[in-house]
Amino acid sequence: MRLDRTAKELAGPDTTLFWLRRDLRLSDNAGLYHALREHANVLPVFIFDKIILDRLEDKADRRVAFIRETLSVLKAALEKLGSSLLVVHSDPVSFFKFVSPKAVYANGDYEPYAKTRDTAVTNLLQSRGIPFHLYKDQVIFEKEEITKNDGKPYTIFTPYSRKWKEKLKPRHYAPFSTLEHSKNLKQTAPLSLPSLTDISFEEIRSGAPTTTIRPGIIEHYHERRDFPAVGGTTRLSVHLRFGTVSIRKLVSLAHGKNETWLNELIWREFYHMILWHFPHVERAFKPAYDRIAWRNNPGEFQAWCSGNTGYPIVDAGMRELNETGFMHNRVRMVTASFLTKHLLIDWRWGEAYFAGKLLDFDLAANNGGWQWASGSGCDAAPYFRIFNPYTQTKRFDPDMKYIRKWVPEVASASYPKPIVDHAVARKRALDVYKEALQRNPL
Repeated sequence: MRLDRTAKELAGPDTTLFWLRRDLRLSDNAGLYHALREHANVLPVFIFDKIILDRLEDKADRRVAFIRETLSVLKAALEKLGSSLLVVHSDPVSFFKFVSPKAVYANGDYEPYAKTRDTAVTNLLQSRGIPFHLYKDQVIFEKEEITKNDGKPYTIFTPYSRKWKEKLKPRHYAPFSTLEHSKNLKQTAPLSLPSLTDISFEEIRSGAPTTTIRPGIIEHYHERRDFPAVGGTTRLSVHLRFGTVSIRKLVSLAHGKNETWLNELIWREFYHMILWHFPHVERAFKPAYDRIAWRNNPGEFQAWCSGNTGYPIVDAGMRELNETGFMHNRVRMVTASFLTKHLLIDWRWGEAYFAGKLLDFDLAANNGGWQWASGSGCDAAPYFRIFNPYTQTKRFDPDMKYIRKWVPEVASASYPKPIVDHAVARKRALDVYKEALQRNPL
């Protein structure tokens, strides 16, 4: 919907708006729960943010398609309750200048753009006497809730996770009974939902997995998660990214059942809090790593992007990413290590490529993972951790089922020779890193 008279009337002084962002669900939604408990005539709104969308070069973006698919489901669910979903295509500040609601509720976000956006919206609404309430929803612990004894943020995962687990109590993952207050939703006729073409994107399907967790996945997660051909992971990352599942629900499932899976959920929170406390993610977390003498060979980068490096597990991962928008986490580590260490290409090139392709793209996790691979991040491991693609294949895809699925020509003459020798590349990386870090100690 455009900013027109209908939108202005719907979001008038008798209406409280609940602004959906990274929390695209009705159940167990903290901000929506508080809005419905405290107000009548609550209308959920979603803003297709022009500032974000205009940055996306690929107009067949699976993430935008996923959002549109999810909004359709939410809209139908709200209409069963006699309400609907207001969806507009605008930048947030322009939208909130246009409407005059009684109050606005939302859940917090920790990315630099989100913080800037929310500050601008807060200032605008406050200047007009409209309350803007933000709640914690996408993490269990936020901001300064998990810190060292001196109040400073953790920069190493293990002590952070130890404190996180010590602090966790059942109340932290108790669900919000949102729909108990559904009578306070604004009653309205069904509203229109923009198509993808209405917002200048192509009509495609996202191909996202469901939120269903297959039996045994959590129980055996620690045994199977590293094997890309096995399907031993939950595939919930896209749903965590957009909030179509509740983190409280997942922590309640993980707690006491599988420590390894719980740790993965904590890693996600750790990276979000690193981003909150240290928002300048375009630079290396360890500044000395900004002085690495990257080779940045465009031809080699293109071979990596297209999955034609001659290293089968690397190529399989990149082809899976390009075709589906997903890559298995073990393979993400191998491909990232290969780009930064074997090819000596700046981790930011790979970070940007993943950011454009991943259906589950999350700035905090993507940046954290790439800096982990390059050695420049908040990680205790030394820079000379370099994955051997051949050893990784033997350990995690010994029958080459995963590789053959994505690189069917792997055993044929048409498959390219390796673009770099592993031993030569490893020595070169160690020499380049050592030289840079000796000149610029950590």
